[in-house]
Amino acid sequence: MRVLCLGLALCSLASAGEYVTFASGSRMRVDRHVNEGRQVRLFTGSAEVVVDASNVRGYEADEDPPPPAAAAAPAAAPQTKPAPATPADLADAAADKYGLPRALVRSVMNAESAMNPFAVSPKGAVGLMQLMPQTAKTMSANPYDAAQNVDAGARYLRDLLVQYNGGLWRALAAYNAGPGAVAKYKGVPPYPETVNYVLRVTHAAGED
Repeated sequence: MRVLCLGLALCSLASAGEYVTFASGSRMRVDRHVNEGRQVRLFTGSAEVVVDASNVRGYEADEDPPPPAAAAAPAAAPQTKPAPATPADLADAAADKYGLPRALVRSVMNAESAMNPFAVSPKGAVGLMQLMPQTAKTMSANPYDAAQNVDAGARYLRDLLVQYNGGLWRALAAYNAGPGAVAKYKGVPPYPETVNYVLRVTHAAGED
């Protein structure tokens, strides 16, 4: 037998065709064969095998149906956009980022804007954390972008707490009335709005 490929087993493909039975009793699946006098040329895939015709006992049609085509992979489900973050989600993320109690940031947000991202005060404070445009500019934040507004507001509150050595009342008073008012009165200024603000926020945050 003269073999023109690297072994019969490697040449055989599981495709519809026929089986060749050799004189030795072994069988081999091929796509087709061509008789060439004393030789037979067997074709399987892109390979050929040439054997002596005397070594071939006969041929049998491959009755097995061809293997079914592989099922197409199911189409990927359309990617859904994640739900937009709620004001509470933004508050919690900013609190975690700046090491503040979540309840405190939520309480400030609620007192400032009632968690309304479109809130604008008569004095021009904007958004969930009611940032003045100048404060937002100083912190390189767009006050009209909810995520940036909350991030900058939480960062500003953190900075005030650092400035007042952790003094929550003074930090909240400065957030509401400005650091200048706190410096002037050396503590919470006696403004009814500011006093009420500090009490409401600390009570809601469980810090009173």
